[in-house]
Amino acid sequence: MTSTPQAISPRELLKILSAKYSVFREWQPLAIGIDKQLIAQHPEFAAKHIRTALLIHTRALPYFRNMAKAATRFGLDGVATGEVTEQQRAHAAEQIKEIQRKRNEARRTAEEAEKARKAEELRQQKLQMLVSKFKGNPD
Repeated sequence: MTSTPQAISPRELLKILSAKYSVFREWQPLAIGIDKQLIAQHPEFAAKHIRTALLIHTRALPYFRNMAKAATRFGLDGVATGEVTEQQRAHAAEQIKEIQRKRNEARRTAEEAEKARKAEELRQQKLQMLVSKFKGNPD
């Protein structure tokens, strides 16, 4: 008798994996093909959700930071299973720069929007003051 995979969001699944496996908690570089290991060990979860959870994890800034300086990849049991190549470290470093660039850009955009909102609010206050000043003075 086969059971249907649990309907769980990839983010919730990632929390479960992080609680169970130190390689997730510590953001260690994951072994190539770890998705197949996870799918085999956790048939209770949909393969699609496992892969999506892995994508979320491996595209996060802490993961890239560890990849950029790592020499070894790790399996679910925490045992070294392969190496991180120079090309993979360089890619991680590029991703770190891109994430930081996007965050800085978003922060600047938010600051500009806040500045514009405050300017508009001040303009509206001044208009209200003018309206109230001239409202009581008939010609």
